[in-house]
Amino acid sequence: MDAGLADAPVLGVARSLTGRRWVWRVAEERIGLGIAQSLGVPEIVGRLLAGRGIAAEAAAHFLEPTLRALLPDPSVLADMDAAAARLADAVHKGETVGVFGDYDVDGACSGALMVLFLRELGCTVHAHVPDRMSEGYGPNLPALRALVGRGATLIVCVDCGTASGPVLGALAGQADVLVLDHHKAEAPPPVLATVNPNRLDCPSGLTGLCAAGVAFLTAVATVRALRRGRFFATRREPDLLGLLDLVALATVCDVMPLTGLNRALVAQGLKMMARRERPGLAALLEVAQIRDRPSAVTLGFALGPRINAAGRISEADLGLRLLLERDPVAARALAATLDAVNRQRQLVEAAMLDAALLEGERQMAGGRATLLVTGADWHPGVVGIVAGRLKERFNRPACVAGIADGMAKGSGRSVPGLDLGAAVIAARQAGLLATGGGHAMAAGFSLPADRLTAFHAFLEERLAGAAALPGSADLLVEGTLAVRGCTTDLARQLARLAPFGPGNEEPLLVLPRARVVRADRVGRERTTIRAFVEGEGGLGRLKAVAFRAKDGPLAAALLSRPGTPLHLAGHLRVEEWNGTVGAGFAVSDAAPV
Repeated sequence: MDAGLADAPVLGVARSLTGRRWVWRVAEERIGLGIAQSLGVPEIVGRLLAGRGIAAEAAAHFLEPTLRALLPDPSVLADMDAAAARLADAVHKGETVGVFGDYDVDGACSGALMVLFLRELGCTVHAHVPDRMSEGYGPNLPALRALVGRGATLIVCVDCGTASGPVLGALAGQADVLVLDHHKAEAPPPVLATVNPNRLDCPSGLTGLCAAGVAFLTAVATVRALRRGRFFATRREPDLLGLLDLVALATVCDVMPLTGLNRALVAQGLKMMARRERPGLAALLEVAQIRDRPSAVTLGFALGPRINAAGRISEADLGLRLLLERDPVAARALAATLDAVNRQRQLVEAAMLDAALLEGERQMAGGRATLLVTGADWHPGVVGIVAGRLKERFNRPACVAGIADGMAKGSGRSVPGLDLGAAVIAARQAGLLATGGGHAMAAGFSLPADRLTAFHAFLEERLAGAAALPGSADLLVEGTLAVRGCTTDLARQLARLAPFGPGNEEPLLVLPRARVVRADRVGRERTTIRAFVEGEGGLGRLKAVAFRAKDGPLAAALLSRPGTPLHLAGHLRVEEWNGTVGAGFAVSDAAPV
């Protein structure tokens, strides 16, 4: 594709029905053709791999990601050897260990992973998840001392702790502390070991790992240390691969890049989850009505929100308890509770979202590079979700906070290429925030309400590059397909590029001039549009579905234009229904012809 063609909108679509420009994702066709020939895959698959920057020699491992090929030596992480040695010592001595976690999916998964791992090795383990409202994020001294009071001689902080130096330092002489985290901070806390790929002095390069990924590598290193000490001479080694369903869930829900090691962790974790051997996740899949093999979409949109909901507006440890539950009957009860809590969360979110979108529109009209939206008594457990909605709607870093008793407590979400976590940490260092931290794509903060204007000005300066972004993100198109070319075999070939997510987005393809034959509303909430489309000249027929279209322009176009051709952008997927396998098209956007 030449530069002129690459710069031109796809099919001339400069503004689609959802307000986006369609642009080509440029790939080196020569490399794509070479990959296709060497691997024996369709040319479109080779082009898609080339468009993702996959070199010919790495393409085979990309399509078949294995831990054997991609798992690094855990010792490349700073402090890993010290952490593994201390955990191995605790196992040898049968110590009592306290695991202090977080209330989101990554916190629940990394906490469950360490609890299960250490219990299988013979340790007594007590876990604590802080209440978002009464304790806040991160370690607090009363809870830590309560773990020590229950006999813990070692405390393992997962998905938190890097920025908790003063609190953790106060435990000196009472218990050893290990931190397994991935959040950014200027310096590690004064503890025995801090394993965090985002430490400034960590040489690993594994900055895209979530906390559960860090915990998994720590388990690998600990087993290696125990093996050297002949601990397994008379007993079976733990099944570490059986923990990968937890790692996969956390990686997807914490929006980590699905490249390199993460790709292997998620791919293998999805295989483990498909067996439905963990009662808690099997029950959650059941209440979410997921009958097919789980995918990254399943994790991100069906399982994750239900686990997150508990930490947001209910009992903080519900998610952890579900993941640890061994009894299927008890697991089903917990899953039903989480499902009900998630529905409650959706109602709270809807009440906040309309007001937040109106304020976001006002700030966009004022030329803001970043959005900072606040409301009296907005629930702190839901502000992060609303921030994500604003980020998606306006293509800007967005922060949302609830104000109560003169304090604003909030959360933010960012767009690729703009490090919100670093900006929030810098604001805390500048004295604007009472608390603040996070990673590139997400952050949390609190501050006196009278500093909100100054905080917004700080973000505007720090993330000024966002001002050049369009009001809606461009839709990156990777190819066009005729309706008759949308075969089940091609859908299977495209599925080989999964798992999809940040860094490896699902291929976006366009059906030019697809004619809508019939369309109707389906689903429990009637917000999904199911249509049947034909190609030009009536060649080929395909089912197309627009999920969560509600009453927006996409829904209106599909429902009101029978017989009228539309350019449809979306994803070709394999569909299984009642034992029948076929191809379907998930519609993301549309444009009039």
